Amino acid sequence: MQIYIDTADIDEIRHAISLGIVDGVTTNPSLIKKAMEKHKIRDMRQYIEKILETVGEKRPVSLEVIGQTADKMSKEGHELYTTFSKDKYNIVIKIPVNPAICEKDITNFDGLDAIFRISHSQYKTPVNATLIMTPEQAWLAAKAGASYVSPFVGRIDDYLRQRTGIKFNKEDYFPAQDWFASPLLPSVHIHDAKLLDDNGIVSGVDLVEKIDKMFKAEGIETKIIAASVRNARQARELITTGVDIATIPFNVLKEMASHQKTYDGVESFTKDIVPEYRSLFEDDSAKHKEKPIA
Repeated sequence: MQIYIDTADIDEIRHAISLGIVDGVTTNPSLIKKAMEKHKIRDMRQYIEKILETVGEKRPVSLEVIGQTADKMSKEGHELYTTFSKDKYNIVIKIPVNPAICEKDITNFDGLDAIFRISHSQYKTPVNATLIMTPEQAWLAAKAGASYVSPFVGRIDDYLRQRTGIKFNKEDYFPAQDWFASPLLPSVHIHDAKLLDDNGIVSGVDLVEKIDKMFKAEGIETKIIAASVRNARQARELITTGVDIATIPFNVLKEMASHQKTYDGVESFTKDIVPEYRSLFEDDSAKHKEKPIA
């Protein structure tokens, strides 16, 4: 599984890239807003170019459109790609699979329309279909020409809990399979227990697995990017699914690298270092002086 870091913060991007574990970057308007507030950005174009320089030529960087009609999204996608790719950087255009505000909105198909237009343009621009919440949306986006689809793992978990009235924090773990309402809600009797599901999807990880199964059955080569990853355990479960990519926030990367017993071990080993062993690493100028030639 490849790791894309999900941020627009240049400091986080620079740090993650330096570790040698990051294969790409994803951004969105919300992440851009946070970065602008933190860094007091005035020149957006210059800031994005700085991100691209940091990421390098080979790693993909997803930049998202802001329009809600096929015409606007296609135009914005073209502008983003031609402005920042320059035959150098690996720009991917993020398009919401469905930009409509409600079910009755006439723009329900504009996302698919824009995906088709951009991916089949003269530039053959790679598209990342975002805000995927169902296998059907992923399948349609792939059929329209998306190079990537981004199912929102954490948001599906949030949605399942919200519908049942479960209190939770954003970072809380949600199991990949078979979570029933009754153990979580004492007022619900065991015989009334109902599996938490959204039309057969029981978790965000389950959503990714079902998309992957569908793509393999159809021979679809579109890559799956597991997005909206909330915690290290969820990242672990995604790795075991064999998903192509997970786009992970910096705080989750930090959690993945951490464990209390690791900290305890470092503290214990540090206390046990004997002076003789420490001296192997100390800068002893006398020890490194060249011996005079006889």
